[in-house]
Amino acid sequence: MIFNSLSYLLLLAIVVALYWNLPYRARLCLIFGSSLLFYGFWRVEFLPLLLLSTTIDYVVARMMEGRPDRQRKRLLLISLVSNLGLLIYFKYLIFIAENVTGFAHLLGFEPDPIVLKIILPLGISFYTFQTISYTIDVYRGFIRPEKDFIAYGCYVTFFPQLIAGPVLRAAEVLYQFKDRAPFSWGDVFVGLRRVLYGLLLKVVVADNIAPLVDSGYATSAASLSALDVYTLAFLFGFQIYFDFSAYSHIAIGSARMIGIRFPENFNFPYLASSPRDFWRRWHISLSSWIRDYLYLPLAGVKVQDRSVGGLATATTDRQNNRALFASWCIMGLWHGANWTFLVWGIYHAVAILCYRIVAPLIRFVPRTLQWIVGVAITLPVMMLGWIPFRAESVHDALLMWGRLFDPSAYLWLGLRENVYLVTALLTLLVFVMFAAHRWVIPRLSAHPAILAAGDMATIAVTTFLALVFLQATNQFIYFQF
Repeated sequence: MIFNSLSYLLLLAIVVALYWNLPYRARLCLIFGSSLLFYGFWRVEFLPLLLLSTTIDYVVARMMEGRPDRQRKRLLLISLVSNLGLLIYFKYLIFIAENVTGFAHLLGFEPDPIVLKIILPLGISFYTFQTISYTIDVYRGFIRPEKDFIAYGCYVTFFPQLIAGPVLRAAEVLYQFKDRAPFSWGDVFVGLRRVLYGLLLKVVVADNIAPLVDSGYATSAASLSALDVYTLAFLFGFQIYFDFSAYSHIAIGSARMIGIRFPENFNFPYLASSPRDFWRRWHISLSSWIRDYLYLPLAGVKVQDRSVGGLATATTDRQNNRALFASWCIMGLWHGANWTFLVWGIYHAVAILCYRIVAPLIRFVPRTLQWIVGVAITLPVMMLGWIPFRAESVHDALLMWGRLFDPSAYLWLGLRENVYLVTALLTLLVFVMFAAHRWVIPRLSAHPAILAAGDMATIAVTTFLALVFLQATNQFIYFQF
């Protein structure tokens, strides 16, 4: 079951209606059962795997309570080996086998081909990180182990964020399942508005950018001009932003309709003034997870316990730089079992390192000028970073980047005219959305009648467009991770 389908909207409506009218135990069973139903719509045979991952960390965390540090470390190791072992098997084993075979060929050996048919379970990267964070937080003493398995199961499997996040901490959401917030029409209205807005971004914007992106990246790099490369980088950057932020809007809105609040996952990332600032704003829950469970421990810095703030540490000593590259390599490969994702991770590590070097030199520049110049530089740098993320191979990505250093490649255009127009309009749209959020909407808050009328008109138009364009054929990009 995917968000951009009538079946999901029907499930959500039923859950919301029942949730507010059931007692505690039945309410938890409703969430847990609905989440398993939601996941089982994809492939019911992978439900045992989801439940296994959930059970391992529930049992391990319970066993940690009251035990000495040595035993708790062993239990933590069991959790990490079990969860990462499942993730490696399902997500990376084919990749490892193919590269081992290829390396053997380079050495002159001719091993028998390894044929593996492994289906990547939907959302395994997300729920694995979530269960690992729970066990680590119990080990660190940030939270106590949850005794109620159904309540814990709701935290791991909660259907709005099960497939593609946000990656939640138990301390942020588990208590909300146990202590239901008072019913509020405001929460239902705000949640519904977020769901409709997310559907609009997905089915009207992202899905209509996709054919242009697919056509452009199917074109040989040799026939692309430098401006074509910039255009395709921007175009895919907008596609993945509107696609993934749409998912986050629907997830946050769906949870809000039953009174559960998630932290925000995006904050206008393309208006970031530096690579560091970008990763405070993009996929905030994942970048915060990488910060607290990988980067800061490797750097020897005190960790945080909230999935907000993103990657925000900016020290420049060698140990932190080593942790930076290690974290980004892992973050790249987390997105997919392909060398292109490793290149994507290294690209961002280099971008952040370069910013660390120049940051002390610009601190005396007026803030407004810093922001203007920072956005003008950061936006194309971040967009060009999407090339290896979308390219079919490292070779294709390097060829596209190579066009940027060929002066003759700036003298012509190879794509259709409407592609450049669409890209320009999308760039303008991002700035208009930011301006409306930053200045227009806050000023309208002083005029409740105008704001209410605007809300109703927006919901009406959004609902109409979402239903007209609604189709379940185009999955969300992050489903593959």
